[in-house]
Amino acid sequence: MAMKRAGVSAIRALCSSANFARHAHSTAGSKKIVGVFYKANEYAELNPNFLGCVERGLGIHDWLESQGHQYIVTDDKEGPDCELEKHIPDLHVLITTPFHPAYVTAERIKKAKNLQLLLTAGIGSDHIDLKAAADAGLTVAEVTGSNVVSVAEDELMRILILVRNFLPGYHQVINGDWNVAGIAYRAYDLEGKTVGTVGAGRIGKLLLQRLKPFNCNLLYHDRLKMDPELEKQTGAKFEEDLDVMLQKCDIVVVNTPLTEKTRGMFDKERISKMKKGVLIVNNARGAIMDTQAVADACSSGHIGGYSGDVWFPQPAPKDHPWRYMPNQAMTPHISGTTIDAQLRYAAGTKDMLDRYFKGEEFPLQNYIVREGELAPQYR
Repeated sequence: MAMKRAGVSAIRALCSSANFARHAHSTAGSKKIVGVFYKANEYAELNPNFLGCVERGLGIHDWLESQGHQYIVTDDKEGPDCELEKHIPDLHVLITTPFHPAYVTAERIKKAKNLQLLLTAGIGSDHIDLKAAADAGLTVAEVTGSNVVSVAEDELMRILILVRNFLPGYHQVINGDWNVAGIAYRAYDLEGKTVGTVGAGRIGKLLLQRLKPFNCNLLYHDRLKMDPELEKQTGAKFEEDLDVMLQKCDIVVVNTPLTEKTRGMFDKERISKMKKGVLIVNNARGAIMDTQAVADACSSGHIGGYSGDVWFPQPAPKDHPWRYMPNQAMTPHISGTTIDAQLRYAAGTKDMLDRYFKGEEFPLQNYIVREGELAPQYR
C-alpha cells in the first residue's frame, strides 16, 4: 500500500526485518492525527463554514474521535518547544496547510518513528522535505484541484489592481486626500498587454481562460505544451525559452511549483532582463523569487508593481523587505483559502483519511510522494 512505510523504508534505509514488521501492519488500530492550521480567534464564530482554522480543524474532529482516533490541532509549529514538536515522536498522520505551513524537515521526519502519512489541506507541499519523505517511505498527498479556481481568480484581481494603479487611490480615500493625477499617471488598460504565465498547470490554464475576454496577448512557458484545443480556445502561445518570453511580457504571473530547480528562479540577473516597469504577480511560492532582488527592483522602478500572497518564510517577519518596498500589493497567504476552497479541501482531506483507514488508494493526482517516488512536477 502507498500509505505503508515498510516497503520503501526497507529498501532505501536497509532496515532490519524487525523494523519492517513494525510498520507493515501500521494501518490497523487507533491513530494519532495532528493538524496544524492558522488560528481564527474571534472570526471563527462569524461563519460556520470557516473550516480551515484551529477552532474548526477541517470539521473532522467528531468523525475521527467516533472512530477511535486521537485528533490534536494546533497553530504552534515553530521551535523545539512548540506544541507540534511534542507530538512528532508518536503521531501517525500529520495534516498541514500552505497557508500556515508547518515545515516538515528531514530532522522532524527522522524523529517521527510512527509517521506514515503527510496530508496537505490545500495545494502545494513544498513545506515538506519531499526527498526525506520519499527516503523514509512516507506517503505525501494533497487535495489536488481544491483551490485552483480560488487562486486563478485572485491572480486576475491582482493583475487588475496593478495595471489600474488601484492601491494609491484607495489610500487617498482612507487618508482624506483627492489627487486624480497621482493615480492616473501610471494607470493603464489591460487590453492589448502581453501577459505571460510561468507554468500552465491547473491554475495557469484557468488564468489564461479568464484573461481571454480582456483581449490580451497571452503567452505561457511550461515543461509541457497545453492541449492544442485549449491553446486555440485561449489564444495562448507556447514559449519554450523562459527568458525570451519574459522579455516580451508587460505582466508576468508565476504559476510554477517550488522545487530545487525553481527556487530563486527570479534572481537579480533574470529580473534585469525583463521589461522596465514589468508587473509581476506571484501566488505560487515566495522562495521562487530572490527576496532582496525583488525589493531592489521595485525601489528602482524596474519592477513597476509586484503583488502576491506568498512569502518566505511564512508568516512573514515584521522586517520582511516586501512589506516596505514601493509599488507592492501584497497580502498574507489568502488566495487559496476562501470559504469555498476550505469546504473543498476539508472534504478532500476527510476522503483521503477515510481511504487511509480502509487501506485504499488515493486518487492518483493527489499523490506527491508515493512508494519512494516524487510526482513529476517536483522532480
